[in-house]
Amino acid sequence: MPVIGRRAALLLALPLPALAEAPDLPAIQRAAEATADLRTLIVARQGEMLVQRVLRGPGLDAPANVKSASKTIVATLAGIGLARGVLQGLYQPAAPLLAGRIPAEADPRVRDITIGHLLSMQAGLESTSGRNYGAWVASRDWVRFVLSRPMVDEPGGRMIYSTGSSHLLGLALVRASRRSLRDLAQDWLFGPLGFAVPDWMRDPQGQHFGGNEMALSPRALLAFGECCRQGGVAGGQEVIPAAFLRDAWVPRGQSSFSGQLYGLGWWIGQAGGHAVYFAWGYGGQMVYVLPGLGVTVVMTSNPDVPRVLGQVFTRHALLVDGILPALGA
Repeated sequence: MPVIGRRAALLLALPLPALAEAPDLPAIQRAAEATADLRTLIVARQGEMLVQRVLRGPGLDAPANVKSASKTIVATLAGIGLARGVLQGLYQPAAPLLAGRIPAEADPRVRDITIGHLLSMQAGLESTSGRNYGAWVASRDWVRFVLSRPMVDEPGGRMIYSTGSSHLLGLALVRASRRSLRDLAQDWLFGPLGFAVPDWMRDPQGQHFGGNEMALSPRALLAFGECCRQGGVAGGQEVIPAAFLRDAWVPRGQSSFSGQLYGLGWWIGQAGGHAVYFAWGYGGQMVYVLPGLGVTVVMTSNPDVPRVLGQVFTRHALLVDGILPALGA
């Protein structure tokens, strides 16, 4: 197991480092105001809300399009499904749950793809993100389109970031549970956290988008991040299985574009020398969880900015160069 994975398994049991008793909140605010297209910022430490800032756009209780941060939510729902026995394990083949949707021309290796491969973006299929995204969402059947892509690696091979993999995971969970993805998100996750999940975009067959376009308020994202920081517990009950979080925070692959490590629906890295696990949506929709510091940070941003490199790095910079130093980390 990689070193960072061992740390993830132990962080909640370790004493937290001493941070500044009086954080420099004006410094955080100045850093936030200097971050282009940032809409909201919430910073919590040990459950205490230190910063709850609206810079532009809707407020903290208004649903915001979290873009690909949806993938982390769908992965978490799958983790809950695994604990409930709805899904049978990471090695469970996905194909039986996709029966009737696999095109005849699909590569035979499609039947070797497991639930774990979909969670870790190791399905082996050509990506439906990036340059292929437009053709995919314009197709008449998103599931068949994904499954008809050529295999560019073996299932379980290198990480291939693909919104289609998350969409397949969502469909597998829906079929296994016989419930809609929105109902699962509400009843299994955000309902226990005290928040409502609005309906969101569906594919031509009526399946909720499994890796994009979900709308959640910044406060709901904060509750999700805080629940994860505390090992899946909220309000005295286990909402997210702690065992799944430990697995999710172990690196399984690495993005060929950003070099960022990826676990089971979570991005994994370092921030100021501290382990950080984060959900990441286009334009700067971020949930950062730093269990070793007791810190959770939520950022929402304009999701309609042009597709240019560097948006996520400005959010990382706000965390590493603005927020953490102001907390004394």
